[in-house]
Amino acid sequence: MKFWNDFKAFISKGNIIDLAVAVVIGTAFNKIVSSLVNDIIMPLITWALGANSLADLSIVLQRDAEGVATLTWNYGNFIQAIIDFLIIALTIFIILRIMMKSSTLFKEATKNIKTPNKEEKAILKEKGVDLRDKRAVHAALTTLREEQAKEKEALEQAKKDEAYKNSTEGLLKEIRDLLKDKNTKSPEKSTDNEKTQE
Repeated sequence: MKFWNDFKAFISKGNIIDLAVAVVIGTAFNKIVSSLVNDIIMPLITWALGANSLADLSIVLQRDAEGVATLTWNYGNFIQAIIDFLIIALTIFIILRIMMKSSTLFKEATKNIKTPNKEEKAILKEKGVDLRDKRAVHAALTTLREEQAKEKEALEQAKKDEAYKNSTEGLLKEIRDLLKDKNTKSPEKSTDNEKTQE
């Protein structure tokens, strides 16, 4: 029983399903590549080389008494295998590159889309924003978050100012400012006293 449970868990894994889909697509894709190589590219190569097919390209290493080739070096098949490999590798590379590029573009596009949390939804409802309209929600949410960020910055600045005032450095600065104010006011008073004496 444990064996079947383990087997069921193994089969139901996501990567196994992905692998099965990849195998099916790969098999279908192989037919397309084979047709591309055999029906389109190979005829052009053999036509350029002046042979019926690449399989005909060979060097006779040994002949029998009647002159029939018994041992040949079939380099045409080797060239065909190389061309097959290069075309398959190039095609897979192009497909993977397109997929990776599209996935990064999709991630960038979804990153810019802002989705509100429960608190923000409640605030947007109070403001009368239709939550079904994505553009309106995006615009309202952007302004709301900017306002919240500004409020947070103002609160942090107020806390810093309050902490500075309560510190000894802040108290000394306040005393210095008061003494400066007193010194600037005192010459004016003395000039007024002089005028009254005259």
